[in-house]
Amino acid sequence: MDKLSIMHIDMDAFYASVEEHDNPKLKGYPVIVGGKSRHGIVTTANYEARKFGVHSAMPVYIAKEKCPHGIYIPPRIERYKEVSEQIMDILYDISDIIEQLSVDEAYLDISHIEMDPLDIAKMIKQRVMEKTGLTLSVGISYNKFLAKLASDWDKPNGLTVITRDMIPNILLSLPVKSIYGIGKKSSNKLNNIGIYSVEDLMRLSEDFLIDMFGKSGSEIYDRIRGIDNRKVDTSRERKSIGSESTFNAKDDIEVFKAYLNEFANEISNAMINKGVQGKTITVKTKDENFIQHTKSKTLNNYISSAEDIYTNACSLIDEMDLDTRLRLVGLTMSNFMSLDLEQLSFFDD
Repeated sequence: MDKLSIMHIDMDAFYASVEEHDNPKLKGYPVIVGGKSRHGIVTTANYEARKFGVHSAMPVYIAKEKCPHGIYIPPRIERYKEVSEQIMDILYDISDIIEQLSVDEAYLDISHIEMDPLDIAKMIKQRVMEKTGLTLSVGISYNKFLAKLASDWDKPNGLTVITRDMIPNILLSLPVKSIYGIGKKSSNKLNNIGIYSVEDLMRLSEDFLIDMFGKSGSEIYDRIRGIDNRKVDTSRERKSIGSESTFNAKDDIEVFKAYLNEFANEISNAMINKGVQGKTITVKTKDENFIQHTKSKTLNNYISSAEDIYTNACSLIDEMDLDTRLRLVGLTMSNFMSLDLEQLSFFDD
């Protein structure tokens, strides 16, 4: 049996869920995130809004016709990126073989981890919930296509495993548009010749599909039979390592430094495990009015010890003008170099 080596992580109604977390009064109501103008589109609708037929990419004016009593919120992209980084930090603690598809979606290669895949998934769910208050759905399988299909199987907060012995039966009743590589145009093309489900699609020969769709026809033929040889693409390295915590508003500098000490130890351990040293330290704060401040320092020498990171972080927070109470403190290390002195390459997300 093929090893369950690939995991697909997909946050549940991500933008809307962040808005509900930040403003709990929204919970239980249909929440639609999208442009406010008549020409705007829906970026995310929560599950309450979806009951009324609202979905992403729908023009806002149509959404308002379907759900006039919905709560419409303009996107806060920086906030979503901030939460996404917290989630990706958690994933990178699990595996370095990650392909981030968007701010709320990623593949993980877990083939090298000596741990039950279900336990890994449950651990990720728990850590993300503790850190962000958000739920996610996980799909686990032996290739990317099936893992992604599995993550969408039981949303929200789902956990689905697809094994080799479930193929092709589990796929047969699915509409052809569920198959990766079959878009709306291709789906219509198949529907026009009486092919609506995967079971219908299985009856077509590989040559027929190649004639119909070119090279992708062969990939579709393989995919519905559980074959997908694509690797998890790790072309983007993580450019920083950091940690942060939120709390009830406080004004005690010693408490903030205690957090920095804890973060310094976490960051140091992560850097040592990855075989890197860093040169740039950033302290982030958010005050009781939700205003964010950052202060950075680039050192003359690369460091990785918790003591060095903590000492420099304390000097940064001492230099910050903390004239209001804080509700968040964070610490990040960046500008890396590998311990064998070979410069690493880091790309912006």
